Amino acid sequence: MIIDFHTHMFPDKIAGRTLDYLSGIFGASPFADGTHSGLCDSMKKAGVDISIALPAVTKVTQVESINRFASGFTKGPVISFGGIHPACENYKEILKEIKNLGLKGIKLHPDYQDMYFDDIRYEHIIDTASDLGLITVVHAGVDPKCPDDVHCTPKMARKVLDDVKPEKLVLAHMGGNEMWNDVEKYLVGQNVYFDTGVILDKMPQEQFLRIVRNQGAERILFGTDSPWADQAHFVSLLNEMSLGEKEKEAIFAENAKRLLGI
Repeated sequence: MIIDFHTHMFPDKIAGRTLDYLSGIFGASPFADGTHSGLCDSMKKAGVDISIALPAVTKVTQVESINRFASGFTKGPVISFGGIHPACENYKEILKEIKNLGLKGIKLHPDYQDMYFDDIRYEHIIDTASDLGLITVVHAGVDPKCPDDVHCTPKMARKVLDDVKPEKLVLAHMGGNEMWNDVEKYLVGQNVYFDTGVILDKMPQEQFLRIVRNQGAERILFGTDSPWADQAHFVSLLNEMSLGEKEKEAIFAENAKRLLGI
């Protein structure tokens, strides 16, 4: 079984223009069309059984519509998480509603939400989400939107871990995109999960394997960041890594199944 813990999709009517906008920021073309059907087609080609779709709320006014869309995908093959913005004053009510909708987690993107991750408002959201049993996935490290102003550094993430002690926090992009030395300094060995979104073909393999071994394969989640990575290619990349079969099984699916309760 393969579970991709880091993907994105959008309502059909806005998927095209959303990908056009993001392609301009990323300087890259997507590998799928950003729709539910496009993601399912990609999964079929890659042999992926379940994908977790992660919405990014960039404005408070988007919360209701994004979570309404997400609520239509609470079971496979695509399972969507909910979204929330740190400026939401009624964050407790929103998180309870996300839980009541049957969604298993939330996605936070400090760069697109223009707030640093160690802000007390993020800590309040993560603490409440943890109390509700929700998974929190956070974009961590460098983002093409503002590469010189990182809103979630490994050091910031460590402060949140120390302050809140969440049970189900996932730091995307192996703990901090392009900041992996700091990941090893501040985060390896802590009670936190890393996903492999978009890093398998650019992170030094020796460092990747070292972090997997030191953090423990039981805290690594396979992710691609589709449509910004080719799911089939990423499945092949992980399969080619010098990891044991048990480690690969854990990363590909078993860790995600445990987190999701499936």
